[in-house]
Amino acid sequence: MNDNDKPEPVSKSPFWRFSIKFYGVAGVAPACIELQDQAGVDVNVLFFLLWNATERRALNADDVTKVENAIRPWREMTVVPLRSMRRALKSPPSVMTPEAAEGFRTRIKSAELEAERLQQEALYGVATSGTLGHPSPSPDQAAQDSFNSYQGVIGPFPPGPLQTILSAFASFKA
Repeated sequence: MNDNDKPEPVSKSPFWRFSIKFYGVAGVAPACIELQDQAGVDVNVLFFLLWNATERRALNADDVTKVENAIRPWREMTVVPLRSMRRALKSPPSVMTPEAAEGFRTRIKSAELEAERLQQEALYGVATSGTLGHPSPSPDQAAQDSFNSYQGVIGPFPPGPLQTILSAFASFKA
């Protein structure tokens, strides 16, 4: 996801609907941006883990690695370059008028959001294959276990935003 955007759902996927709703919870968007920028967290993967947790399904490190390996090419080809371009356009070259740059930035933001939605559709397809995850006693435990697995794959998350996400999830009603 990106800078305080609350995109409208354009998909019937329950995963996308969950993500839109959860991203709108107070404190979640800035925590996601911090995790993304400081720890290299893919917010769509993070939300995928949480969405699975709503079904009391936790993913282990092997599952997270499979998800990461499946989605990485798309993320690196589309989402990351679009995000970089959108962010760079916040300070456009002086040759461009601010209005022209902002109009273009808005179109890039829309393309970035669509790339993220398509990534989520791909993740939803992975989830419906039924090959990931194991039962967990509660959604909160599934979220914690899955986040631990994700950290085992990509490295530690900053504790502040991680706790913000887990606390928001604990009180979230999908």
